[in-house]
Amino acid sequence: MNITILGCSGGIGGGRHTTSLLVDDDILIDAGSGVTRLSLAQLAAIDHVFITHSHLDHILSLPLLLDSVGAMRNRPVTVYAIDGVLEILRQHIFNWRVWPDFSEIPPERPYLRYIAIDVYQAVQLDGRAITALPASHTVPAVGYQLDSGSGSIVFSGDTGPDPALWDWVNHIGNLKALIIETAFPQEEHGIAELSKHLSPQSLIDELKQFKLDAPVYITHLKPGREDAIMSEIAALHPAVNMPQQLVPGQIFSI
Repeated sequence: MNITILGCSGGIGGGRHTTSLLVDDDILIDAGSGVTRLSLAQLAAIDHVFITHSHLDHILSLPLLLDSVGAMRNRPVTVYAIDGVLEILRQHIFNWRVWPDFSEIPPERPYLRYIAIDVYQAVQLDGRAITALPASHTVPAVGYQLDSGSGSIVFSGDTGPDPALWDWVNHIGNLKALIIETAFPQEEHGIAELSKHLSPQSLIDELKQFKLDAPVYITHLKPGREDAIMSEIAALHPAVNMPQQLVPGQIFSI
């Protein structure tokens, strides 16, 4: 399993792209602006999209992906998410007012189908298991464990503090990396709390519950605050297993 980081910023500007991970060549984890890095042929190869939550920076490319390559495909793109996320997509995105409902058109072969999943439910796709994990955000949200059998990566999605995540993560025997958000610098901790994101101190408090020694990568840093956030994390974190900033184009092979 190869996981390529298409976008990992908390915003846009200066080459930044929002959250999307490409798994092999046929699965997306979130569909932020990072999806626009893909060619038309690469877009047409996407069969499965797992959405963490409904905020625009994580879904904005999905409507355009379907519109761009739906006619090139012989089957629908399957979107997986928890019920609360799917309900928002149906009511507020694919509703004929913001965007056509591609689960209905073309009538003979719709471009989109939905599959509801539950937290801790593993979806098996050609030997790859993708499992929704708990997240605590302002809308229904999850993270994901991506498991090839020989190795796993955990992606937190957008989340504030959530003990349930660590209850699961600490029992993953083949964990190779943890990707976790830290959206705001410490001076914006109040905003982080209100919006259910992490700041450097709350990240450190969360990582105190992390019992494994897999490397930690920081994602979803707000534009222009990246250096400040990473410097504050470095000042607060013990020298062992220092978190690193996730970068676009980074590839994890597990």
